[in-house]
Amino acid sequence: MPLPFDGAISRFFEDETPKQVRDAIQNAGKKDILSDSYPYAERMDRKEYDRTMAALQIELVKMQAHIKATGTRMAVVFEGRDAAGKGGTIKRIRENMNPRVTRTVALSKPSDREQGEWYFQRYVRHLPTEGEMVLFDRSWYNRGVVEKVFEFCTDEQRAKFFGQVPQFEQMLKDEGIILVKLWLNVGRAEQLRRFMSREKDPLKQWKLSWIDVEGLKRWDAYSAAIKETFDKTDTKQGRWTVIRSDDKRRARIAAIKTVLREVEYEGRDIKLLTRPDTDICGGPSIWQDA
Repeated sequence: MPLPFDGAISRFFEDETPKQVRDAIQNAGKKDILSDSYPYAERMDRKEYDRTMAALQIELVKMQAHIKATGTRMAVVFEGRDAAGKGGTIKRIRENMNPRVTRTVALSKPSDREQGEWYFQRYVRHLPTEGEMVLFDRSWYNRGVVEKVFEFCTDEQRAKFFGQVPQFEQMLKDEGIILVKLWLNVGRAEQLRRFMSREKDPLKQWKLSWIDVEGLKRWDAYSAAIKETFDKTDTKQGRWTVIRSDDKRRARIAAIKTVLREVEYEGRDIKLLTRPDTDICGGPSIWQDA
């Protein structure tokens, strides 16, 4: 079976990857964490992860019952570099949830009509109704990062976006919608390792896109766009929670805890819902340290 994009990811690894990144991948074991700045050397123990995840999913079902019974509206934004673990985290949240209460929104490229609308309009259509939680697998923050990196928008359009985001998110808050903004951050070596794994796996090749391939060459441009986005949109109306996702297991647990702690539902397990691991979960400073 031919490799996606004629093996462009493998070629990038061989020909263009910085030596430090390539050495980190080649010299690491399967369970090793590749980032030197990550606070753990290996992935979370599987048994501990499974035990904690099972307990957290019970809490998610409790929260879902509360959302449905009280008419609560909740929107969770999942952002981050490609292969940061957004889809996997969303999958674990929805695993035992009622799809009539908890749904995922993953929008494709804007249509010609949508390109002529107010930028936020296509997202407004998918905001939660009473008794519903919506998980945005990428969101209006495309304009802050991806569209900037690939020049899909003008500087004027992006400046207008940054000017309107605080007002837009304040409107959501005023409307009573609980907004949670999660940024999953993955290191450069780990991202490339995940891409190479997808490239070779026929069951995961569909996850790769032209944007992924080209994005490998634009790491620094992404970093600059991410920093500016945090600087201009980490506001009192919508704080960012940044989660270092080099270890998917720890990241999923931190993300789910963050979501659960936003809702005061009946029967919460207070001992379980302690503050997420502050070594990998916090504000934008976590991203800057990484």
